[in-house]
Amino acid sequence: MSKVLEIDRCDLDIKSNGSNHHTELYGEKRLIVRRGEPFTVILHLKPGSRKFKPGETSFTLIVETGPLPRKESDTQVSFGLRESTLETEWSASATNDPSGNKVSVSISSSPNAPIGLYSLTLDQDGQKTSLGEFILLFNAWCHRDAVYMRNEMKRKEYVLEQHGQIYRGMYTRIKELEWNFGQFDPSILDICLMILDKNPKFIADADKDCSARRNPIYVTRVLSAMINSNDDMGVVVGSWGKVTDGVRPGRWSSSADILRQWAESGPVRYGQCWVFAAVGCTVSRALGIPCRVVTNFESAHDCNANLVIENVYTSKGEKISRDSVWNFHVWVDSWMTRPDLGPEFDGWQASDPTPQEKSDGVFCCGPVPLRAIKEGELTKKYDAPFVFAEIKLAKNMLVGSDFEVSAILTNNYMETRNLSLMIFARAVDYNGKRGDSCGFTSDKMEVPSGEEKRLSLRLKYELYGSAITSDKLILVTATAIDKEDYYTAKKTIVLDEPDIEIKLVGEAMVNKSVTAELTMLNPLPELLQDCSFTIEGISLTEGKPITQKIGTVGRKQEAKASIEFIPTRVGSSKLLVNFDSDKLNNIKSSINVVVKG
Repeated sequence: MSKVLEIDRCDLDIKSNGSNHHTELYGEKRLIVRRGEPFTVILHLKPGSRKFKPGETSFTLIVETGPLPRKESDTQVSFGLRESTLETEWSASATNDPSGNKVSVSISSSPNAPIGLYSLTLDQDGQKTSLGEFILLFNAWCHRDAVYMRNEMKRKEYVLEQHGQIYRGMYTRIKELEWNFGQFDPSILDICLMILDKNPKFIADADKDCSARRNPIYVTRVLSAMINSNDDMGVVVGSWGKVTDGVRPGRWSSSADILRQWAESGPVRYGQCWVFAAVGCTVSRALGIPCRVVTNFESAHDCNANLVIENVYTSKGEKISRDSVWNFHVWVDSWMTRPDLGPEFDGWQASDPTPQEKSDGVFCCGPVPLRAIKEGELTKKYDAPFVFAEIKLAKNMLVGSDFEVSAILTNNYMETRNLSLMIFARAVDYNGKRGDSCGFTSDKMEVPSGEEKRLSLRLKYELYGSAITSDKLILVTATAIDKEDYYTAKKTIVLDEPDIEIKLVGEAMVNKSVTAELTMLNPLPELLQDCSFTIEGISLTEGKPITQKIGTVGRKQEAKASIEFIPTRVGSSKLLVNFDSDKLNNIKSSINVVVKG
């Protein structure tokens, strides 16, 4: 009889391992496990094979990752059987099935192993048998892993949650954007690993790069650079102007759509800060790094990292400095330890994939500890100086309507003042870039001591409608000038959007068609052309958006559509709806959908 076990097949026990490793949402087509925790494979022996005898039978397991596996890089590891697995390194133990026809092998990975796609090989005195492949991820459930989170609710939210809200607008008028992160959508994990393999560091030195993937600091920095297309063939192309050859940034509501498009045809046009951050969050969560999307309002963009926002103007009043204050900016925080800085800087680390300023020669930013930012520890890498730098209105300001804004000036001097008061209105992007003028008024007035004077400007849709961008923002500036002093005040108006009414016809059942009835009133005093509704939802629309074109909608008329979709998984999900047209676009809404079996 042969001295080796004759293997008929290897069962990777995907379902059971997935449940134990919190990876069941990736599906059951391949084995996906988190590092630092044991997983089990079952060896089915051929009839007549030598039986496995604990303590007597021995073999070696070999795990390899990357194109150039090496022991010196910890991308190739060999280990034999032990009585039980270890928590600190690659190890294995085995037990015999009472029937003698199966051997259960428990394999524990190192909590410091590089993440990625691994091959698993059985070596019996030089006779090697391939047992299959598995993907190893970071592990927020393992206390020895650098991304360990103690709180279970936070692990569920920052690793497993597939839906979220991104906040935009102004701090005085915050708007919520529903987003599908979709980190468990089919093919997304493979695309995330592809992003790592496309990064310039991998191309320059694959061995060094794959070995460095043990470190979430390194991986986060790679992602910060690769989510934007600057310097490399990264995922999203940024655009802060008029879009004529791609998808407007505000049109997106799903990271999975963007990632699949990148995998098929290269850099995706276009994105702005919330798109970069959302995609970065998806990839981080898919790889096992706890991550959240963060919005900062009145966000400073300090181009030379001197912690001063410098406003430099020409003699004609034209701004020439690059520093600016954005109405809002969005980035991500990732959770990890910082052994390079000390335990006091463990926890949330800020990184920004939006291509703003270069760091180490490429467009990326972070990760930098939030504690370092809050406490002013500006020597803590990476990019802390840059990250640290970071009127009376009408009640109803629905896009399409006319409304008033007023400047109220109080004279706190002891004497009467004569002055000129002006109000300027100008379209503006969320990043502070100013567009066309859409309103102006002025008056000369005498203001007695202790009294108030008011100047009002009526903003008319016929003027602002063609000036505003998809951000729907108007910057109003009031300026008062007398012979001795100059005063100014600014406020950004966030225009309200129409509501989309969503109704489901019938009950949502798995693998059965259900219809979403969509209605939205056109608030504009003009026709909308090229109108369409798009719906999308994880496990609701088969991983891709469904669009129904409805043509032209008259002024003050309702846009309507009925769109069918087929849920593919029992449980709770969220249906996202987007309305688009030539003059009114990126109007979004959502409803929760509970799918029954």
